[in-house]
Amino acid sequence: MKNIAAFFDIDGTLFRNSLMIEHFKKMIRYEVIDPTLWYGRLKDSYSEWEKRYGDFEDYMDELVAIYVKELKGINKSYIEFIASQVINMNWDKVYRYTRARIKWHKEQGHMIFFISGAPDFLVEKMAEKYQVTAFKATRYIVDENNNFTGEVVSMWDSENKQKAVEQLVNQYKVDLKASFSYGDTTGDLSMLKKVGNPVAVNPIRKLLMAIKQDKELYEKTTIIVERKDLIYELSPAVNLIQLE
Repeated sequence: MKNIAAFFDIDGTLFRNSLMIEHFKKMIRYEVIDPTLWYGRLKDSYSEWEKRYGDFEDYMDELVAIYVKELKGINKSYIEFIASQVINMNWDKVYRYTRARIKWHKEQGHMIFFISGAPDFLVEKMAEKYQVTAFKATRYIVDENNNFTGEVVSMWDSENKQKAVEQLVNQYKVDLKASFSYGDTTGDLSMLKKVGNPVAVNPIRKLLMAIKQDKELYEKTTIIVERKDLIYELSPAVNLIQLE
């Protein structure tokens, strides 16, 4: 007998922000990361996105590069101390819809998996808070002294998320046709394609356009938009407004 599962992305799908961004800001406060890196390099990218002129993914690409570089040589135990503070302060700052879906899946006896591009030491603690079955995240490699090497095994792209789903399916005997997945960016596209019940939560434009252009996804995907105190359920046929 196969099991029904629900695969959840975290940043932007469950958590209303980015775990890495929150950790990055906390490390600046602890002087692990030089504040001038924010004011000198990242602030402009963030401002462009915040004003909706720039692309959030461009901002995140720049942040990830700095984040990985700055962690090199730092002992993991110290970073995990800061990570624990980040999760304790932020773990419940999530979308109501996604939180309710996790609760519903648990009530149905479904397995719950987190598949996230966020660092493994953050996702592990988030997974503990929500008591999920298992998780897959970007692995930050440490040396024999438990110091970060600057090497990562990424989980933020669609290809690696597909591999993660396949590993979990084989390990836990998952029935994909009866299962669910939840994501918000094109990095989640393969995860959405794999299951019988895909849900795009507050999708970015690129993801929604990809769904519109894929016949199978177009027919089976539900679009959820949570804004202020309202939650909208839409079909991929929803009209998009193009601004100059």
